[in-house]
Amino acid sequence: MSRNTQAAVLSAPRSEVAIAPVSIPDPQPGEALIKLEACGICHSDLFVAGLEKLPLLPLILGHEGIGRIEALGEREGQDGTPFHAGDRVGITFLASACGSCDWCVSGRERFCPKQLNSGYTRHGALSGYAVADVRQLARIPDGLAAEQAAPLCCAGWTAYAAVREAGVASGGTLAIFGMGGLGHLALQYAKRGGARIAAVDVSEEKLEMARSLGAEITVLAENAGRTLTKEHGGVDAAVVLTASPAAIQQAFRALKRNGTLILVGLSTNTYELPIVDTVLKGITIRGSFLGTKRDLEEALQLGAQGAVTAHVETHALSETPALLERLRHGRVPGRAVISFP
Repeated sequence: MSRNTQAAVLSAPRSEVAIAPVSIPDPQPGEALIKLEACGICHSDLFVAGLEKLPLLPLILGHEGIGRIEALGEREGQDGTPFHAGDRVGITFLASACGSCDWCVSGRERFCPKQLNSGYTRHGALSGYAVADVRQLARIPDGLAAEQAAPLCCAGWTAYAAVREAGVASGGTLAIFGMGGLGHLALQYAKRGGARIAAVDVSEEKLEMARSLGAEITVLAENAGRTLTKEHGGVDAAVVLTASPAAIQQAFRALKRNGTLILVGLSTNTYELPIVDTVLKGITIRGSFLGTKRDLEEALQLGAQGAVTAHVETHALSETPALLERLRHGRVPGRAVISFP
């Protein structure tokens, strides 16, 4: 007899997200059935919900899931499966990868051209139960609360890798554009590396949070590039966590010569690159998408140690549609997390 659970479901492109009953799937070989404890809500959920075409409909959203394995689709321990029933695990945006391409064999599975993604090309974790490929599950450290662990499976992982890729040495200046769910975590990771932090946002409330986390410089987004250059000597690198082309423009203007611009936010918008300045100033521009498996492990360990803390507000699954609207308008000061009973 099939069992049902509740999930946050998108039934059509650009439609309203609804809470609806769905069947609990049986795990296939190589998969685990996970009973969820918590799942974070990410700006990427909004991005997916706003696309004109989707490869899977109806679609269960969510890719920051924490829970315990209830069953495996193959005998425990078979074929080197590292997990067992009862293990506490995390679901991320990277649902599966081919395992054999150049990117997979070099530890860059996140760039696999055959990858599937939770809450996009595969059903996600905003559900009482979810199935996931055991090869892409993260092991959650003991003592790390589910509500704290959930944001680290995407926001923390992404922010940690972006800060590392920015490559700002101790004493250098790193600008972080966007002090939301990723930004407040990126700030904490960067502080641990000894960087001087310039936080940029459109919200004075979020800048106040940035100051409380140790940002030496806080700047409102309008004309931030000019302010950071004229008043603070520019920055060695800038990590842009928002999808706003205006933010990218301001971040570019803030860079010193030989500076690095790291782009993280997803958007269908375009940005016109200043080619002359890019060439003559030796600017490096990189996209940053998730991180390595080791990045995720380290981000989770820092969370377990209490060295980095996600600012979370917890909610019931039924509140998901309203939370997505708040997130759309920038009204979530940290990370919203769904807590499952």
